[in-house]
Amino acid sequence: MSTDQNQRRPEARKPRGFPDRTAAIIATERRLVDSISAVYARWGFEALDTGPFEYVDVLGKFLPDTDRPNAGVFALQDDDEQWIALRYDHTAPLARYVAENWERIPKPFRRYSAGPVWRNEKPGPFRYREFIQCDADSVGVAGPGADAEMIAIAAEAMEAAGAAKGEYVIRVNSRQLLDGIMETAGVTDPAQRGTVLRALDKFDKFGVEGVKLLLGAGRKDDSGDFTKGAGLVANQTDTLLEFTTAGSVTRAETLRKLANSVGMTASGMQGVRDLSEIDSILNALGIGEESVSFDPQIVRGLEYYTGPVFEAEFLREFRDTDGNPMRFGSVGGGGRYDGLVARFRGEPAPATGFSVGVSRLAAAMAVSEGAQVDGPVLVLVLDKDKVGDYFAMANDLRRAGIRAEAYLGAAGMKAQMKYADRRGSPAVVIVGGNEREKGVVTIKDLNAGAAAAKGMTDNEAWRSGRPGQFECPRAEMVERIRAIVGQK
Repeated sequence: MSTDQNQRRPEARKPRGFPDRTAAIIATERRLVDSISAVYARWGFEALDTGPFEYVDVLGKFLPDTDRPNAGVFALQDDDEQWIALRYDHTAPLARYVAENWERIPKPFRRYSAGPVWRNEKPGPFRYREFIQCDADSVGVAGPGADAEMIAIAAEAMEAAGAAKGEYVIRVNSRQLLDGIMETAGVTDPAQRGTVLRALDKFDKFGVEGVKLLLGAGRKDDSGDFTKGAGLVANQTDTLLEFTTAGSVTRAETLRKLANSVGMTASGMQGVRDLSEIDSILNALGIGEESVSFDPQIVRGLEYYTGPVFEAEFLREFRDTDGNPMRFGSVGGGGRYDGLVARFRGEPAPATGFSVGVSRLAAAMAVSEGAQVDGPVLVLVLDKDKVGDYFAMANDLRRAGIRAEAYLGAAGMKAQMKYADRRGSPAVVIVGGNEREKGVVTIKDLNAGAAAAKGMTDNEAWRSGRPGQFECPRAEMVERIRAIVGQK
């Protein structure tokens, strides 16, 4: 190959934040979408897919990356010179759909949706620019009852996804409470309010001291980068911190402390009343403190929330590559957004919803559970003149609903067994000259063999005993393999 050809060769690389998904992650994501969607359907929601692109003005100003509002989405100019963008969530497209079809849809309009979304923001560990969300939304119903229902659905969805009680919590707050406490603290400038909300949203990252700096002059991180703060004075900061640290063990005690910290502002007291009704409904549904708590540190980053807001946190611990205990934190969230549909119609259209970050939760599940996908049963090809017979055996297994393949490489038995191991095959089927003469097949249960080998210290005993390996008539092959893979 010439030097010029070498120079033209592209580098194999991929854009940041767009992960390659392996079979195990894909299987976990599909399982989560199916199980969470089943919860939504049981609660009376219907499926809807609005498609990946929307006009940029339809998405509006509610972009996910508030530090870079003009770069929060992936946009392009269509052939009609209008700008379209990949959706950054499922809620903004829903608002457009509801407004466009208002006269013919039932109200409340209850829909769920699952699929990829895209955000043009800085990627990080388990923070992607393309990921799958699974949403449920109810449009056209006001009041905390709908919010309580959505919180209950969130708890049920987490358990359906595989999080046991004690391994997750739905943390609930209210934008009305936040409005009330900012009114009490004298934070009235819209730009400053936005900076305050972003600062309060950083408790899980920076703790009380870090948030205190962001509410004041600003904070310098370990790299030396400086983030300008909200510029509040000491008494304003103290008022906000008293509110955000008012969480307690019980929802009732948290409500009492919040009522005292918010004072008598109309917005704040309405927030307290709404959370009190939500608490009553959750108690009636038997949803306890271990599943849902009231937490004044929950803010939610998107600007369109107008009432109760909530986040689903995955509490199960895992260990990083250095062995340090870690948690994934938030894997979903939602809240009330009464102004989103009104952008199109010019009249109120109350709405509330919840979204699970399926890709993030799948990554958490994969790390904590060591998720893997069983490979296909492998039919070894030991006699090139009998390839058709090997293909027929693999086909018999597939017709029985069992994943199976006949080996297509040119390697011998040892390499084929190594291939089966790398694929995670549960079993291999071996037919050589001896088996063919006797009308049998040799089946090697690789999982049983591996388990038995762990208890053997004598290599000679292992080779002579051949754990997990047996012969059976060719006619019994499918049933014996079915027993191995656990198929009924």
